[in-house]
Amino acid sequence: MAFADLREFIAALEARGWLKRIARPVDCELEITEITDRVSKLGGAKNVALLFEKVQGYDIPVLTNAFGSMERMALALGAARVDDIAAGLRDLLQLPYVSLESKLDLVRLIPAARRAVNFPRYVRSGPCKEVIIRDEPSLDKFPVLKCWPGDAGRFITLPLVFTKNPRTGKRNVGMYRMQVYDGKTTGMHWHIHKDGAANCRAHRELGRGKMEVAVALGGDPAVTYAATAPLPPNIDELLFAGFLRGQPVELVKCETVAIEVPAAAEIVLEGYVDTGELRREGPFGDHTGYYSLADDYPVFHLTCITHRKNPIYPATVVGKPPMEDCYLAKATERIFLPLLQQVLPEVVDINLPLAGVFHNCAVLAIRKSYPQHARKVMHAVWGLGQLMFTKMIIVVDGHVNVQDMNEVWWRVFNNIDARRDIVLADGPLDALDHASPMPRWGSRVGIDATRTWPEEGHSRAWPDEIAMSPAVKDRVDEIWKDLGLG
Repeated sequence: MAFADLREFIAALEARGWLKRIARPVDCELEITEITDRVSKLGGAKNVALLFEKVQGYDIPVLTNAFGSMERMALALGAARVDDIAAGLRDLLQLPYVSLESKLDLVRLIPAARRAVNFPRYVRSGPCKEVIIRDEPSLDKFPVLKCWPGDAGRFITLPLVFTKNPRTGKRNVGMYRMQVYDGKTTGMHWHIHKDGAANCRAHRELGRGKMEVAVALGGDPAVTYAATAPLPPNIDELLFAGFLRGQPVELVKCETVAIEVPAAAEIVLEGYVDTGELRREGPFGDHTGYYSLADDYPVFHLTCITHRKNPIYPATVVGKPPMEDCYLAKATERIFLPLLQQVLPEVVDINLPLAGVFHNCAVLAIRKSYPQHARKVMHAVWGLGQLMFTKMIIVVDGHVNVQDMNEVWWRVFNNIDARRDIVLADGPLDALDHASPMPRWGSRVGIDATRTWPEEGHSRAWPDEIAMSPAVKDRVDEIWKDLGLG
């Protein structure tokens, strides 16, 4: 099921009891964060999306925590479970390898492939054009959050930032926080490794002083997720959103910049980045649970605002996990596993633990086939897109449940010889990493917790794991029912 816009998604959340409306007046400075943080930490049925209907000083409601559980992520992406999306993608990836003898597979997969390819559709107008403000547009009308006491100011935290590469014309949609300096300017926090920053550099290299930018807020949740997804190079985020939705994303031209944006967006900010201008941005209470340090970033200048009548302002609050962004990361873990397995077919499963907040830890189970196989996987992962930022990679044997961190740590604590099984490698790190001596690069660690083979230098016998015999387990199953212990 594809949602036409954010409002349909909110209605679906409410119908399932997954949204709470808050009618009591609250302040967008710190109070919304504190409420959202408490709800995010509750877990279970009490961890719901929040719609703050009365924000002090504003007539625009604020939506937070909309993606804050795996159930809500699946709903946002139109699936019963997020793993179902991965299964569909895995089927499509089989298509180039299906033999002519497998005619039944071809009959099944080709229609699915056709349904999956949904190029964006361009329309003349849309709901995001219901109100157009060209004359003195100002960000002051929106309830932009100040999230944490040490933040440098108010930050737009859920923006879909649209830019184009001046050489190729290729569109990029990324999610980069925006510190509001005043009614007409914000910071543009794209890191050096991101496509938005690359597009900005390309404009500067061509001697272009300004780069047009459009920022969409709200709309179909699949489009919002696509802006966060670590897609392979040259894959359009809106084409990926079309795959998730099963329908094309409708786009409309902006008023003052040559960029197209989702027609169903709640709010659109149009403007430009001066490629030669930098301004101090931050600190900001980030998803690491620490304040990211202040640094110089490009500046976005506002030229026009368009929005729906009675718009809803979407925001996310990040901080010490678990919070909403953890579930965006877990969705990426599940959806992109088939793509990882295309490059590394020996990978059985991957876990990005919530406490690792995206890039601090990855646990991989592999089918080990030769000596030093785990090391090959570590170095391959460090060479793959945004996985290059992973500070710790743990590799275990294929039968290990990587989603159970108690089992993973049991393997690590028992199976490794530190001199033999720990790998240190220098390389790129995320710009938010505060532990490395140098910004944006440092040392990563790999831990081989697989069973060590004699060919890898382990001459001693490897002990058998303790396990009960199947016959006894079957007999105790009947006793267990009578005991009523579980």
